[in-house]
Amino acid sequence: MADKKVYCGSGKQQTNTWIKATVKTKVLMEYLQEYKGAEFTKIDINLLSEPDKYGKDVVISVDTWKPEGNQEIKEETKNDDLPF
Repeated sequence: MADKKVYCGSGKQQTNTWIKATVKTKVLMEYLQEYKGAEFTKIDINLLSEPDKYGKDVVISVDTWKPEGNQEIKEETKNDDLPF
C-alpha cells in the first residue's frame, strides 16, 4: 500500500528551464535524513498538465520511500586470483 503523499510546496514553470517554487521548510525538516555528515530531504517535483485554480503548475512532495528490510548496496569485491 502506498503512503499518503506529503505535500510541501508548489510553484510555477516560468520557462522550459526555470521553475519558481515555494517550499514549507517545517515539513522538510520533519523528513531530514543524514548521509556522510550531510543533512538532506528527498523531494519529488511534478509538473501538472494544467495549472490549478491558483495558477500553479508545479507540485512538490516529500519522497518518503524507504527500502524494505536491510537492503544495503554492496561494492563488488575484486578477485585478484584471476590469471589475466
